[in-house]
Amino acid sequence: MLAALVAGTRDPNVLADLAQGALRKKLPALRDALTGRFSGHHALIVGEILAKLDYLDQAIGRLSAEIDRVIAPFAAQVDLLDSIPGVDQRTAEALIAEIGVDMARFGSAARLASWAGVCPGQHESAGKSKSGKTRKGSKWLHAHLNQAAKAAARTKGTYLRAQYNRLKGRRGHAKATVAVEHSILVAAYHILDRGVPYADLGEDWFTRHHDPARRARSLADQIRALGYHVELNQAA
Repeated sequence: MLAALVAGTRDPNVLADLAQGALRKKLPALRDALTGRFSGHHALIVGEILAKLDYLDQAIGRLSAEIDRVIAPFAAQVDLLDSIPGVDQRTAEALIAEIGVDMARFGSAARLASWAGVCPGQHESAGKSKSGKTRKGSKWLHAHLNQAAKAAARTKGTYLRAQYNRLKGRRGHAKATVAVEHSILVAAYHILDRGVPYADLGEDWFTRHHDPARRARSLADQIRALGYHVELNQAA
């Protein structure tokens, strides 16, 4: 429709009829929206914007083709990393571009996390260890890990989602996201080091990992603090 406007078409009926897919259900509203003043000045500006978008689409196509060519030898590793919740093909490619596939250069997942800047620092004073700031790592790696962590936090039924929800309440969104970034990077290390796909611990891992009786008593205490009577009876 924009291209038709730039080409000189002004009839709202003709322009609206160019709609495709779900937009065809809104033809009356489109006709109203396309009724108005569209001068040569507007056509010049819109034409330049469309030309820029066309150029960007072509540039993305050329760069994507080059990425596909360069990453081809590491297709197996890309598929393995793609098994991590929140990590898609492009994120997997970016992880390989930033950390490589040979994990021997790092020696351990902890060293990789420290190098990447997603491992909390340590500050010790008077014999007491306190949490510190994370060091600055690769901003490109952090950007991709951050995007993956946010996607993983929305993935239902996964350990990473449970980890995010568990930490968000007491540590906040930012720190919970960094914790998920750390988990994704640690998982990537072991996946690349062992050549195996991601194995999810499950959304109920934290519940199973901790003593159920102790957890039940803690929840009961919280409910009693709200003024309710609670009696715990173990199910058969």
